[in-house]
Amino acid sequence: MSGHSKWSSIKRQKGAADIKRGQVFTKLGNAVTIAVREGGGGDPSSNFKLRLAIEQAKAVNMPKENIQRAIDRGLGPSASSGLGQLESVVYEGYGPGKVAIIVEATTDNKNRTTAEIKGVIEHAGGTFVSPGAVSWIFAEEGVITVAKDGKSFDEIFASAVDLGAEDVEEMQDDVIVYTKAGELEAVKKALTDKGLTVASAEIAKKASTTVKITDPETAKKILNLMEKLEALDDVQKVFSNFDIPDNILAEIQGSL
Repeated sequence: MSGHSKWSSIKRQKGAADIKRGQVFTKLGNAVTIAVREGGGGDPSSNFKLRLAIEQAKAVNMPKENIQRAIDRGLGPSASSGLGQLESVVYEGYGPGKVAIIVEATTDNKNRTTAEIKGVIEHAGGTFVSPGAVSWIFAEEGVITVAKDGKSFDEIFASAVDLGAEDVEEMQDDVIVYTKAGELEAVKKALTDKGLTVASAEIAKKASTTVKITDPETAKKILNLMEKLEALDDVQKVFSNFDIPDNILAEIQGSL
């Protein structure tokens, strides 16, 4: 397990208490707005990107009125809300241990967001790089988190493969199912129809090559960098190609 899956697992174990509820709602609201603009309108039945964003918002009990405001913002002129024009931006860099990093953000002030992300990466000893420098390592894939709920990994693995999964990884209480980006919705529905519990589904970036990190101090610096990047208001998601073995992770988790 590496990169995005490992980081997602760590965040779930730490719990959502590390992130302020208001900040979570703001990030998810921005994701809904961008999904409306880039995914094809405000009807979730015909805009899969919007459906995913709404599901993620509902998963953290974001009020319906907040979700609707975010949809309206995406449909109408930004001037009517008194807010700047949101846009999605992607940044690239190298972190400690030369791991590749991709940061997805939404912002109404690109200069501010660029300076913040560049500062966090460089303060951690990393390098802020130009577009394309590391993105070639990553490809978009569907990522579905299936809760074990008493089922074995082998049971879920067999079902997922039969239903079109590209790859399957085991975590402590969950199983991560990878699909082609265009098949995420179909596989997610098939898993649910099979009686499996789908905890989350998203389009993510999976690295084709990974960097194994065996030094605990370097591993700690990488995870701290990931956390600081995701703590920025404008940042939506952070992806990396680090591979931290479970024994190293267990050694440092208490100090994160």
